[in-house]
Formats: sequence, structure tokens, C-alpha cells
Amino acid sequence: MPIADTELFRVLATYCRSCRLSILGSLLFAVAAVAQESPAPTPSPTSEESPSVSPIPEESPSVSPTPEQSPSPSAAPSRRVRISFLPPPLEGTISLGIYDGNRTLVRVLHQQAELNEFTIGADALVTEWDGKNDDDEDLPAGKYRAHGYLVGQFKFEDIGEATPPPVESEPPTSVKVRLMPNPLANNKRSIIDLVVGFDSDGSYLKTIDDLPLFMLSEAPNLVRAFIAKKGEKSVDVWQDDGTSIRQFRISNVDKIMAFDCGEFELK
Repeated sequence: MPIADTELFRVLATYCRSCRLSILGSLLFAVAAVAQESPAPTPSPTSEESPSVSPIPEESPSVSPTPEQSPSPSAAPSRRVRISFLPPPLEGTISLGIYDGNRTLVRVLHQQAELNEFTIGADALVTEWDGKNDDDEDLPAGKYRAHGYLVGQFKFEDIGEATPPPVESEPPTSVKVRLMPNPLANNKRSIIDLVVGFDSDGSYLKTIDDLPLFMLSEAPNLVRAFIAKKGEKSVDVWQDDGTSIRQFRISNVDKIMAFDCGEFELK
């Protein structure tokens, strides 16, 4: 290529590059100017697009928990006492009471209960006592003992209306019954006194210290009841509702085993 043509080509290339840069700069300046003069508005969401979220206030004051939500560290600890025992090897129901240091019954914990009403522990039956008496009152701290009876299968007969037992004085209030020995306790064949109790729920056999053992009837309006020995293994019971006297006979009353859960301290 001649020198003149070469020089001409260089001059034209330099001119074209200058033109492209100038045109590009003009275009960028124009776009920026349009963006500043008319900014695109942000579209507002429609009611269908807006999520249903309540606005959060700028300041959310902290709320102190109520006493029910956060109990005071100084609250009194639970007075629950865990009681475990081995039931005697006899089929029947369990009555269990709590006795104070004077051997006075202060709480009927279980009355004619089935075995499945207790928690089955690793090697014993388990129940709990809340430290209250039968009136739902807190008992004072001290030593107490749990003692009970497993009552076997009694035979119960409703003999019907009858006259009181032919005695010269007041009918007997209790009878002595010899219990079956408990082989787990290695105790001797002890003797207990049985009496008849009654309340608005009906009548029942109970120990002389008021632990119910066996429900007799659901008669609600009794005014008196008495018991008499029929033999070594039977007793007769009469109950009076003020208009008539009804007689019952309970056999196999010797099928009772006593058991003891030991002494514990209530704090």
C-alpha cells in the first residue's frame, strides 16, 4: 500500500474511534438524564397481593410473667411421699391407710383397690401420699406409717329383712377375726377387730381404727348397724334405715392378710 494511503487509513480509524466514544458518551448521558427527570414509581401491592401480617410496633415492651407462669423460687416444695410395698400373695383387693405416731388413722389412701390401680415398680407396687388427711388438710411434719390389708374373696349373702339379734343389751359393735399369716412378712397369725361403718354411700366392713375393707350395701339412709360372729369364718351384719332392718352374711372373713409399708418422715 502506498504511504499516502496508509496515512489516510490511520487518520480515518482514529476519527471513527473518536466518533464511537462520543456517541456512546452521549447515549449514557441521555439515559441518566431521563432517569433523573422521571423515576419509575414503585408499584403498590394490591389487596390480594398484600400478606395479612399485623405491623410490628417500633417498641415492644417486655411483659413480666404472672405467678402462674413463673412460680417463685421460694415456693414451698411438694410434700408428696412415695410409698412402695410388696402385696401379700393372695388374690383380692387392697385397703391402705396412713397412721401418725400415735397409730391413729389420719388418711384412707386406698379403699378396696384393685392391683392395677397402683403403679408397678421394679420390685413392688407404688403409690403416693400428698401429706393431707381425709379432710384435705395439710398434716404437720413428723413421722408416719403406711399399713394395709389385702382382702380375699369374701362370700356375701343378702338374707333379707330380719329382726335384730336376740341379745339382752345392745348388739355387739365389733368381732375378732384371725387373719391369715403373710409369708412375705414372716408375721404371726394376728387378730383384728372388725366393725360395721356407714355413711351417705352405704355400709361397709372396716377395722376398729376406721380403715374400710369391704363394701356391704349402697343403702344411703342408715341410722345404725351392728355385727355378730356366726362362726370362725363368718359374720352376720344388720343395718337399720329407720323403717326396716336388713341382714347380711359374710363368709371367708379369715381370708385377710396384713402388710406394712414401714415408717417415713413428712417434711
